[in-house]
Amino acid sequence: MFEVRQCPCGSGATYDACCGRLHRGQAQAVTAEELMRSRFAAYAVGDLDHVYRTWHPRTRPDDPKPQPGTTWTALEILDVVDGGEEDDRGIVEFRAHFTSPAGADALHERSTFERRAGRWVYVSEL
Repeated sequence: MFEVRQCPCGSGATYDACCGRLHRGQAQAVTAEELMRSRFAAYAVGDLDHVYRTWHPRTRPDDPKPQPGTTWTALEILDVVDGGEEDDRGIVEFRAHFTSPAGADALHERSTFERRAGRWVYVSEL
């Protein structure tokens, strides 16, 4: 039987209807928040190619590394400044919950995003 799973980004939609379509290249993020959600979901499902493709070339590492033993469990969007359909820049503040061999924890970050060649990309943490 086919299992419909919820998207790890916490949108309430299915993975295929939400971030899965961005991961497969069937759609592009329309807002900075949508890109942030898709990047979290990519870490959660192990799609580091999506993480790499959506990282600004000026700031991205040569090869994003997986974090063995880390499971990304939930995403909270705390604040969004700009980053809408008509914007070229945006800021998304979030808390990404995870478990690791050391236990449960959360990454709290305020990140900047830019449009590059018409597509949203992650630039850096503020």
